[in-house]
This record gives sequence, structure tokens and C-alpha cells, in this order.
Amino acid sequence: MSFGSSELMAFWITFKLALLTSGLLMVICIPLAWWLNNSRSLVSRLIESLVTLPVVLPPTVLGFYLLMAFAPTTILGEQFEALTGQQLAFSFSGILLGSLFYSLPFAMQPLQTAFAQFDNKALDAAHSLGASPVEAFFRVTLPLCKHGIISAALLCFAHTVGEFGVILMIGGNIPGETQVLSVAIFDAVETMDYAKAYNLSAALLIFAVVTLVMINILKRKEQDYAKC
Repeated sequence: MSFGSSELMAFWITFKLALLTSGLLMVICIPLAWWLNNSRSLVSRLIESLVTLPVVLPPTVLGFYLLMAFAPTTILGEQFEALTGQQLAFSFSGILLGSLFYSLPFAMQPLQTAFAQFDNKALDAAHSLGASPVEAFFRVTLPLCKHGIISAALLCFAHTVGEFGVILMIGGNIPGETQVLSVAIFDAVETMDYAKAYNLSAALLIFAVVTLVMINILKRKEQDYAKC
């Protein structure tokens, strides 16, 4: 299994996209998942439904609405270009934004599960010792939910690696800029370069299996901890 410079570039873009997506979503989703898990308001249920929407919404539809919302003539599009120096369409910043929206539920659901299994008695003990809510969250909640957090990050990373529709819709197929592995496989099949498609697909299959094994190990550890 050998790869040329274009395939290696697709690997790098895919890795960079997945790493940034999973990292940013952990920063966004950890406090959001904790709030959703503890809130019973109607607003929280509405936000939870919106967060889950990409699971059932076709990626091409999501990509289309993002293109319309962040068109250069809109306020969002102008602000996006001012912030990133790029327009949404056919740019790495654009596929990163699309990936953040599309992978959002895959980060949120494992986090909410981990927080739902968390024993609040540990927080009560921390508060009785004088810890503030923020301090207790960072020093008690996050360490005790670490397996769930790592699982969420791995699942988000793996899901981003496999993204296709929303990436193609927003970023197209520009080698060295927006061509991720899934798009490179599609391009290889279209040009009947089946050897290239086979090698890239095999690499993704191996990655998927290894990632799922790691996630299942972490889930088992989290379940064993919950039983203690």
C-alpha cells in the first residue's frame, strides 16, 4: 500500500480537519452537554433537538443552507470572511464550519450519556469542602467523566474523517485545499483509478476498526466505573 503526494495531502487535510473539529467541539459541547443534562427548561429541549438535527438531515441539505446563510452578500458571510480571510465556499475554513455543524450530535450524545451516569454525590462532597461550582466541575466532574469525554472526542474525530456530502457540497474537490480522503476516493472511482480508491478505502477501514475498538474499550471502562 503506497501513496503519492496528492494522497498524502488528502491525508493531511483530513487529519487537520478532524483534529480541529473534534477539539473545537469538545470546547463547545462539554459545557453545553452538562447544561442540557441538568436543565429541564423548554429552551434546553429545543436546543437539544436542534443539536440532534444533523443526524436525520441529509448532509447536502445542511451544506446548502450553510452556503445560503454564509453567502458573501449576507451579514454572516461578511463576518465569516472578515474572521477567516476566506469565503465559505471552496475553502478549508468553510469545510471546517460545515464539519462542526455536521459532527455536533456525535460529540454531544456521548457527553450527555457520560454526564447522565455521573453520580452527583461527588459534587455534593466537593461543595461541602468549599469548592465553587466551576471548580467542582473542572476538578471533580471532568476527571470522573474522562472516559466518556475521550470516547466523544474519538467518535467525533472518526466521524469527521468519514464525512463526504457536506464537505463536497461546501468545499468541492480542490486538491491541497478541500480534498479530504472521502472525496479523494470518490474522485478516484470517477476516474477509474481503482488501485488508488482501494488503497485509500483500506486505510480508512483500518482506521475505523481501530477507532471503534478504542471507543468500545472506553465504554466498558465507563460502565465498570458506573457499577462501582
